[in-house]
Amino acid sequence: MKTRKLSVRDLDVRGRKVFVRVDFNVPLAEGGVADDTRVRSSLPTLKLILERGGRPIIASHLGRPKGKVVPGMSLRPVALHLARLLETKIQMADDCVGDLAGKMAGGLRQGEALLLENLRFHPEEEANDPGFSRRLASLADLYVNDAFGTAHRAHASVVGITRHLPSPAAGLLMDSEIAALTRIREHPDKPYLAVLGGAKVSDKIDLILNLIDKVEAILIGGAMAYTFMKARGVPIGSSRSEDDRIDHASAILTRALNSGVRIQLPLDHVVARSPGPGQAWETTPGQAIEDGFVGLDVGPKTRALYAGEIAKARTVFWNGPVGWCEVPPYDEGTRSLARAIAATEAFSVVGGGDSIAAVNRLGLGSRFSHLSTGGGASLEFLSGVDLPGIQALAEASPEDAPPAPGTRPAGRQAAPADVDRTR
Repeated sequence: MKTRKLSVRDLDVRGRKVFVRVDFNVPLAEGGVADDTRVRSSLPTLKLILERGGRPIIASHLGRPKGKVVPGMSLRPVALHLARLLETKIQMADDCVGDLAGKMAGGLRQGEALLLENLRFHPEEEANDPGFSRRLASLADLYVNDAFGTAHRAHASVVGITRHLPSPAAGLLMDSEIAALTRIREHPDKPYLAVLGGAKVSDKIDLILNLIDKVEAILIGGAMAYTFMKARGVPIGSSRSEDDRIDHASAILTRALNSGVRIQLPLDHVVARSPGPGQAWETTPGQAIEDGFVGLDVGPKTRALYAGEIAKARTVFWNGPVGWCEVPPYDEGTRSLARAIAATEAFSVVGGGDSIAAVNRLGLGSRFSHLSTGGGASLEFLSGVDLPGIQALAEASPEDAPPAPGTRPAGRQAAPADVDRTR
């Protein structure tokens, strides 16, 4: 980023209605929020607006309703949960636009907030429809985007709305995402190490090509490692690979070699004849995997090697588990990575839901410099793409104070609050 984006810290929100785009695309179970990580990530911005006398009008999508009203994808359970976390009155609108939503927005009092219904119940949201953008903008006086996870989507609530409200600004979470990812994209401390896992090479081709120009080494695990191993002629048994991406993998290996960048593949593997839980497993003596066996995690030699590489780094970016991390014992490689990165003094950024979940299960979140909520957005940003949701925000003027260091999600708060169910 050549210039800093305007921040919610820079806005005078007192007495003003602030449209806050958040990412409340959370899992629901038994009528409640199953994982509130994304809700908690929005709390610093919402609290700041409330404390400064602003009136937040909160908007998000949930799931993929494909432009239709799907009751099971309503944000109403999130409203209940948010009220408890914020300890304030949250009104819930039946829609995100229309006369009633406008009336509820206009009637907000200081200390109250309004949560709009699922934006994607309208097909115009994903189409970035100009008329729909104007209708959203008519609810508020100012705009703040705190949904980095949707910043790569040119949708109405992300891009179109910014054309109709003054000084569109970044929320505190968006601020911290931009700062952390810009640091490792444009001026990382050396040595810079990337650790990449997950299932698909195809999801990370552009990222890897961009990283080759910046890192000293890339450590690869997960199912994507088997595609690279196959490209090198190493037997992978019955392990999953993307055969249509072997040429891409081979080209990446050649480019890395020519650039002096080490791409390290696993030295050994934890394998089983079947990937089901409870199956007998064993560790391979070397890189090769015998026919009839499926690679499900990196082995102990690989864990030790990767930990040693991580210990020498000053910048570490990690995206994706290096094994089947939902099922023990195939989670040990991912857990080992998390511990190794947490033990370093490096500037460390972890992205991807499975990786962050592993970090949180171990209680190591505070040991990382930044946990990115972005998913696909963070991968595109680090691939060198200018994300439309960030481009749409106003640039900060030279006299604006710089943002504070990265903001972490707020801690747990138990005091309950009521949700106003007025429609």
